[in-house]
Amino acid sequence: MKQIHNFKSIAVVCTMAMLFLSCQDDYKRVGDEAAKKVYPRSVAENFSGTYTESPEKLGSEELGSSKVLAVISGPIRNDFDQLSFPYQTFPEGLLVEIFNEKNEKTTIEADFGVLYSKTSIVDLRGNVLIKSDDGKKLATSQLYYDRGNEWAFTQEKFTFTNPDDGTVMDGEGMDIQKDLKFLNAHKTYGLMLIKEDKEQKND
Repeated sequence: MKQIHNFKSIAVVCTMAMLFLSCQDDYKRVGDEAAKKVYPRSVAENFSGTYTESPEKLGSEELGSSKVLAVISGPIRNDFDQLSFPYQTFPEGLLVEIFNEKNEKTTIEADFGVLYSKTSIVDLRGNVLIKSDDGKKLATSQLYYDRGNEWAFTQEKFTFTNPDDGTVMDGEGMDIQKDLKFLNAHKTYGLMLIKEDKEQKND
């Protein structure tokens, strides 16, 4: 510090100017790097991916067959699995078809989705609709689906339609089984009975 104070004022000014320009250059380069666009490793159009489970034990004379657990399809899939935290995006929407032990199907639709490869979490956004094999429906604006634990959850508002008891329930925040057989609502706004149109039913 003592040596720096001994410099002439012009030298100090020049040094400060050089440091300022150097900082500006570093800031600009860091900003450019932060804004660097990440491109997908691959892009698939009109894709369909099937997730299966193979039998645990296969004898030498038993060929066995794999069981289909889920099918994910949509117009576009962007694959970012080359990143340290890999994921896939579905910018034009996706359809998830889930099958249980009885081969009953539950479908999940959304306008946009992100599949996080390491965690098996699917982030679904925009007009999310779950439909079970027995006619139950759940509609919301955003939903997380955990493929590993076969559960779905959201903090957003939702509408749950249950044809078994003829009710529609509105609420906010919930977690639910994939087949809609169990729902834990965090907040509800009451139930509304569905009125059947007898004339339409007779037709």
